[in-house]
Amino acid sequence: MKEKILTTPRSYGKDMPELFAQLEAAGYEVVRNTTGGILEKDAMKEMLADCVGVIVGVDPMDAEVLASAPKLRAIAKYGVGVDNIDMDYCKEHGIKVSRTVGANSEAVADYAMALMLAVARKVPEIDRKCRKLNWGKITTRDVSHATLGLFGLGAIGRHVAERAQGFGMKVIAYDPYWPEEFAREHGIERADAETIFKNADFISLHLPLMPDTEGFVGEKELGWMKKDAILINTARGGLVDEKALLKALKEGRIYGAGLDAFAHEPPEDDDWFELDNVVLGSHCAASTRGATQNMGRMATENLLRDLG
Repeated sequence: MKEKILTTPRSYGKDMPELFAQLEAAGYEVVRNTTGGILEKDAMKEMLADCVGVIVGVDPMDAEVLASAPKLRAIAKYGVGVDNIDMDYCKEHGIKVSRTVGANSEAVADYAMALMLAVARKVPEIDRKCRKLNWGKITTRDVSHATLGLFGLGAIGRHVAERAQGFGMKVIAYDPYWPEEFAREHGIERADAETIFKNADFISLHLPLMPDTEGFVGEKELGWMKKDAILINTARGGLVDEKALLKALKEGRIYGAGLDAFAHEPPEDDDWFELDNVVLGSHCAASTRGATQNMGRMATENLLRDLG
Protein backbone atom coordinates (compact mmCIF):
# COMPACT_ATOMS: atom_id res chain seq x y z
CA MET A 1 0.00 0.00 0.00
CA LYS A 2 1.32 3.44 -0.96
CA GLU A 3 2.09 6.04 1.69
CA LYS A 4 -0.22 9.06 1.57
CA ILE A 5 0.38 12.79 1.20
CA LEU A 6 -2.33 15.39 1.86
CA THR A 7 -2.47 18.68 -0.09
CA THR A 8 -4.79 21.35 1.35
CA PRO A 9 -4.20 24.72 -0.43
CA ARG A 10 -6.89 25.52 -2.97
CA SER A 11 -4.41 26.89 -5.51
CA TYR A 12 -1.82 24.12 -5.17
CA GLY A 13 -1.39 22.45 -8.55
CA LYS A 14 -4.35 24.34 -10.02
CA ASP A 15 -2.38 25.36 -13.11
CA MET A 16 0.36 22.76 -12.63
CA PRO A 17 -1.10 19.23 -12.60
CA GLU A 18 2.47 17.99 -13.00
CA LEU A 19 2.98 18.68 -9.28
CA PHE A 20 0.52 15.93 -8.39
CA ALA A 21 2.19 13.72 -10.99
CA GLN A 22 5.56 14.45 -9.35
CA LEU A 23 4.29 13.29 -5.96
CA GLU A 24 2.72 10.20 -7.47
CA ALA A 25 5.87 9.40 -9.45
CA ALA A 26 7.76 9.45 -6.16
CA GLY A 27 5.52 6.59 -5.03
CA TYR A 28 2.90 8.42 -2.95
CA GLU A 29 -0.89 8.45 -3.03
CA VAL A 30 -2.14 12.05 -3.04
CA VAL A 31 -5.15 13.02 -0.93
CA ARG A 32 -6.60 16.36 -2.10
CA ASN A 33 -8.72 18.97 -0.37
CA THR A 34 -11.68 19.24 -2.73
CA THR A 35 -13.92 21.35 -0.47
CA GLY A 36 -12.93 24.63 -2.11
CA GLY A 37 -12.14 26.17 1.27
CA ILE A 38 -9.92 26.06 4.34
CA LEU A 39 -10.34 22.81 6.24
CA GLU A 40 -11.79 22.86 9.75
CA LYS A 41 -10.03 20.96 12.51
CA ASP A 42 -12.20 17.83 12.37
CA ALA A 43 -11.75 17.54 8.61
CA MET A 44 -7.99 17.98 8.97
CA LYS A 45 -7.83 15.23 11.58
CA GLU A 46 -9.76 12.85 9.37
CA MET A 47 -7.85 13.56 6.15
CA LEU A 48 -4.41 13.66 7.77
CA ALA A 49 -4.81 10.50 9.86
CA ASP A 50 -2.97 8.10 7.52
CA CYS A 51 -0.59 10.58 5.88
CA VAL A 52 3.20 10.69 6.10
CA GLY A 53 3.39 14.20 4.63
CA VAL A 54 1.28 17.27 4.02
CA ILE A 55 1.46 20.40 1.90
CA VAL A 56 -0.53 22.87 3.96
CA GLY A 57 -1.79 26.43 3.70
CA VAL A 58 -3.51 28.12 6.65
CA ASP A 59 -5.50 25.07 7.74
CA PRO A 60 -5.18 24.19 11.47
CA MET A 61 -2.16 22.09 12.44
CA ASP A 62 -2.26 22.34 16.22
CA ALA A 63 -1.21 19.60 18.63
CA GLU A 64 -4.63 17.96 18.52
CA VAL A 65 -4.56 17.70 14.73
CA LEU A 66 -0.95 16.54 14.66
CA ALA A 67 -1.62 13.89 17.31
CA SER A 68 -4.24 12.39 15.01
CA ALA A 69 -1.53 11.66 12.42
CA PRO A 70 0.98 9.24 14.00
CA LYS A 71 2.63 8.49 10.64
CA LEU A 72 3.34 12.16 9.82
CA ARG A 73 7.02 12.84 9.09
CA ALA A 74 7.07 16.10 7.15
CA ILE A 75 5.05 19.30 6.70
CA ALA A 76 5.65 21.59 3.72
CA LYS A 77 4.17 25.01 4.38
CA TYR A 78 2.69 26.55 1.22
CA GLY A 79 3.80 30.03 2.26
CA VAL A 80 6.02 31.34 5.03
CA GLY A 81 3.90 31.86 8.17
CA VAL A 82 3.88 28.87 10.51
CA ASP A 83 1.54 30.27 13.17
CA ASN A 84 -1.05 27.60 12.28
CA ILE A 85 1.49 24.84 12.98
CA ASP A 86 2.43 23.70 16.49
CA MET A 87 6.18 23.91 16.03
CA ASP A 88 6.93 22.63 19.54
CA TYR A 89 4.95 19.47 18.85
CA CYS A 90 6.78 18.99 15.56
CA LYS A 91 10.15 19.39 17.23
CA GLU A 92 9.27 16.96 20.01
CA HIS A 93 8.04 14.33 17.55
CA GLY A 94 10.69 14.76 14.87
CA ILE A 95 8.34 16.15 12.22
CA LYS A 96 10.26 18.24 9.68
CA VAL A 97 8.73 21.59 8.72
CA SER A 98 9.70 23.58 5.62
CA ARG A 99 8.56 26.91 4.18
CA THR A 100 8.46 28.46 0.69
CA VAL A 101 10.54 31.47 1.65
CA GLY A 102 10.59 34.19 -1.02
CA ALA A 103 8.20 32.41 -3.38
CA ASN A 104 5.35 34.92 -2.99
CA SER A 105 7.03 38.03 -1.61
CA GLU A 106 6.73 40.07 -4.83
CA ALA A 107 3.04 39.18 -5.19
CA VAL A 108 2.18 40.13 -1.61
CA ALA A 109 4.10 43.41 -1.92
CA ASP A 110 2.14 44.23 -5.09
CA TYR A 111 -1.13 43.57 -3.26
CA ALA A 112 -0.13 45.71 -0.28
CA MET A 113 0.47 48.61 -2.66
CA ALA A 114 -2.82 47.87 -4.43
CA LEU A 115 -4.66 48.10 -1.10
CA MET A 116 -2.95 51.41 -0.26
CA LEU A 117 -4.07 52.89 -3.57
CA ALA A 118 -7.56 51.38 -3.42
CA VAL A 119 -8.25 52.67 0.10
CA ALA A 120 -6.62 56.07 -0.34
CA ARG A 121 -8.32 56.80 -3.67
CA LYS A 122 -11.60 55.04 -2.69
CA VAL A 123 -11.48 52.96 -5.87
CA PRO A 124 -14.15 50.38 -4.86
CA GLU A 125 -16.59 53.08 -3.68
CA ILE A 126 -16.17 55.12 -6.86
CA ASP A 127 -16.62 51.99 -8.96
CA ARG A 128 -19.85 51.05 -7.14
CA LYS A 129 -21.30 54.54 -7.63
CA CYS A 130 -20.34 54.67 -11.29
CA ARG A 131 -22.17 51.39 -11.88
CA LYS A 132 -25.29 53.18 -10.59
CA LEU A 133 -24.61 56.08 -13.01
CA ASN A 134 -23.55 58.35 -10.17
CA TRP A 135 -20.76 60.39 -11.75
CA GLY A 136 -20.27 62.68 -8.76
CA LYS A 137 -16.71 63.48 -7.83
CA ILE A 138 -15.25 62.05 -4.61
CA THR A 139 -12.26 63.82 -3.09
CA THR A 140 -9.67 61.36 -1.83
CA ARG A 141 -6.20 61.47 -0.31
CA ASP A 142 -2.76 61.46 -1.90
CA VAL A 143 -0.37 58.54 -1.92
CA SER A 144 2.63 60.17 -3.56
CA HIS A 145 5.11 61.77 -1.16
CA ALA A 146 3.26 60.45 1.90
CA THR A 147 5.04 58.72 4.79
CA LEU A 148 4.85 54.94 4.87
CA GLY A 149 5.45 53.09 8.13
CA LEU A 150 6.46 49.45 7.78
CA PHE A 151 6.37 46.89 10.56
CA GLY A 152 8.65 44.13 9.34
CA LEU A 153 11.50 44.43 6.84
CA GLY A 154 11.74 40.84 5.70
CA ALA A 155 11.41 39.92 2.04
CA ILE A 156 7.86 41.29 1.68
CA GLY A 157 8.47 44.47 3.67
CA ARG A 158 11.56 45.25 1.60
CA HIS A 159 9.67 44.83 -1.66
CA VAL A 160 6.93 47.14 -0.37
CA ALA A 161 9.57 49.74 0.53
CA GLU A 162 11.02 49.57 -2.97
CA ARG A 163 7.60 50.03 -4.55
CA ALA A 164 6.68 52.87 -2.21
CA GLN A 165 9.80 54.78 -3.16
CA GLY A 166 8.57 54.75 -6.74
CA PHE A 167 5.74 56.94 -5.43
CA GLY A 168 8.22 59.25 -3.74
CA MET A 169 7.11 58.06 -0.30
CA LYS A 170 9.25 58.50 2.78
CA VAL A 171 9.70 55.11 4.45
CA ILE A 172 10.14 54.61 8.17
CA ALA A 173 10.26 51.12 9.60
CA TYR A 174 10.55 48.82 12.59
CA ASP A 175 12.10 45.35 12.61
CA PRO A 176 13.80 43.67 15.59
CA TYR A 177 16.33 42.22 13.13
CA TRP A 178 17.27 45.46 11.43
CA PRO A 179 18.71 45.05 7.88
CA GLU A 180 21.27 47.83 8.16
CA GLU A 181 22.72 47.60 4.65
CA PHE A 182 19.32 47.44 2.88
CA ALA A 183 17.94 50.31 4.99
CA ARG A 184 20.96 52.47 4.29
CA GLU A 185 20.88 51.77 0.54
CA HIS A 186 17.18 52.65 0.33
CA GLY A 187 17.11 55.57 2.73
CA ILE A 188 14.79 53.86 5.20
CA GLU A 189 14.62 55.51 8.61
CA ARG A 190 14.58 53.26 11.68
CA ALA A 191 11.84 54.13 14.17
CA ASP A 192 10.09 52.67 17.19
CA ALA A 193 6.46 51.58 17.09
CA GLU A 194 4.99 54.69 18.72
CA THR A 195 6.85 57.00 16.33
CA ILE A 196 5.55 55.06 13.34
CA PHE A 197 1.94 55.00 14.53
CA LYS A 198 1.98 58.73 15.27
CA ASN A 199 3.75 59.92 12.11
CA ALA A 200 2.95 57.55 9.24
CA ASP A 201 0.23 58.29 6.70
CA PHE A 202 0.15 54.61 5.74
CA ILE A 203 1.02 51.70 8.03
CA SER A 204 1.63 48.26 6.52
CA LEU A 205 2.04 45.12 8.61
CA HIS A 206 4.56 42.44 7.63
CA LEU A 207 5.18 40.71 10.95
CA PRO A 208 4.81 37.03 11.86
CA LEU A 209 2.01 36.15 14.25
CA MET A 210 3.57 35.13 17.57
CA PRO A 211 2.54 35.55 21.22
CA ASP A 212 4.31 38.91 21.43
CA THR A 213 2.78 40.26 18.19
CA GLU A 214 -0.80 39.10 18.73
CA GLY A 215 -3.01 42.19 18.98
CA PHE A 216 -0.04 44.33 17.90
CA VAL A 217 -2.45 47.01 16.65
CA GLY A 218 -4.94 47.71 19.40
CA GLU A 219 -6.97 50.55 20.84
CA LYS A 220 -3.88 52.45 22.02
CA GLU A 221 -2.07 52.18 18.69
CA LEU A 222 -5.17 53.17 16.73
CA GLY A 223 -5.49 56.17 19.02
CA TRP A 224 -1.97 57.23 18.08
CA MET A 225 -2.70 57.16 14.36
CA LYS A 226 -3.51 60.27 12.34
CA LYS A 227 -7.13 60.89 11.46
CA ASP A 228 -6.26 60.52 7.76
CA ALA A 229 -4.00 57.47 8.24
CA ILE A 230 -4.55 54.11 6.54
CA LEU A 231 -3.79 50.66 7.96
CA ILE A 232 -2.82 47.81 5.62
CA ASN A 233 -2.63 44.17 6.73
CA THR A 234 -1.53 41.47 4.30
CA ALA A 235 0.09 39.38 7.05
CA ARG A 236 -2.08 37.73 9.73
CA GLY A 237 -5.43 38.76 11.15
CA GLY A 238 -4.32 38.14 14.72
CA LEU A 239 -1.92 41.08 14.53
CA VAL A 240 -4.91 43.43 14.79
CA ASP A 241 -7.53 43.84 17.50
CA GLU A 242 -10.38 43.65 15.02
CA LYS A 243 -13.07 44.95 17.39
CA ALA A 244 -11.00 48.04 18.11
CA LEU A 245 -10.27 48.60 14.42
CA LEU A 246 -13.92 48.17 13.42
CA LYS A 247 -14.93 50.74 16.05
CA ALA A 248 -12.26 53.19 14.84
CA LEU A 249 -13.40 52.81 11.23
CA LYS A 250 -17.07 53.26 12.14
CA GLU A 251 -16.27 56.42 14.09
CA GLY A 252 -14.00 57.79 11.35
CA ARG A 253 -11.02 58.01 13.68
CA ILE A 254 -8.75 56.86 10.86
CA TYR A 255 -9.19 57.31 7.11
CA GLY A 256 -9.48 53.62 6.28
CA ALA A 257 -7.99 50.14 6.13
CA GLY A 258 -7.07 47.50 3.57
CA LEU A 259 -7.31 44.02 5.08
CA ASP A 260 -6.37 40.75 3.41
CA ALA A 261 -6.27 38.76 6.66
CA PHE A 262 -8.68 38.25 9.54
CA ALA A 263 -8.47 36.13 12.68
CA HIS A 264 -11.47 34.21 11.37
CA GLU A 265 -12.03 34.14 7.63
CA PRO A 266 -14.47 35.38 6.52
CA PRO A 267 -14.96 37.82 9.43
CA GLU A 268 -17.85 36.92 11.69
CA ASP A 269 -19.10 40.49 12.27
CA ASP A 270 -21.33 41.56 9.36
CA ASP A 271 -20.56 45.22 10.07
CA TRP A 272 -17.31 44.80 8.11
CA PHE A 273 -19.35 44.43 4.93
CA GLU A 274 -21.19 47.72 5.38
CA LEU A 275 -18.19 50.06 5.59
CA ASP A 276 -17.03 52.24 2.69
CA ASN A 277 -13.67 53.02 4.30
CA VAL A 278 -12.32 49.46 4.26
CA VAL A 279 -11.23 47.25 1.36
CA LEU A 280 -11.52 43.54 2.14
CA GLY A 281 -9.42 40.70 0.76
CA SER A 282 -9.89 36.93 0.97
CA HIS A 283 -6.30 36.24 2.07
CA CYS A 284 -5.44 36.37 -1.62
CA ALA A 285 -2.34 38.62 -1.66
CA ALA A 286 -0.13 35.69 -2.66
CA SER A 287 -2.62 34.35 -5.20
CA THR A 288 -1.02 35.20 -8.50
CA ARG A 289 -0.19 32.62 -11.13
CA GLY A 290 3.53 33.19 -10.74
CA ALA A 291 3.50 33.10 -6.94
CA THR A 292 1.34 29.97 -6.69
CA GLN A 293 3.53 28.20 -9.22
CA ASN A 294 6.66 29.19 -7.28
CA MET A 295 5.12 28.04 -3.99
CA GLY A 296 3.85 24.82 -5.53
CA ARG A 297 7.21 23.85 -6.97
CA MET A 298 9.09 24.76 -3.82
CA ALA A 299 6.63 23.06 -1.43
CA THR A 300 6.70 19.88 -3.51
CA GLU A 301 10.48 19.77 -3.60
CA ASN A 302 10.70 20.55 0.12
CA LEU A 303 8.30 17.78 1.05
CA LEU A 304 9.91 15.11 -1.10
CA ARG A 305 13.33 16.09 0.24
CA ASP A 306 12.19 15.88 3.86
CA LEU A 307 10.40 12.58 3.36
CA GLY A 308 13.62 11.22 1.91
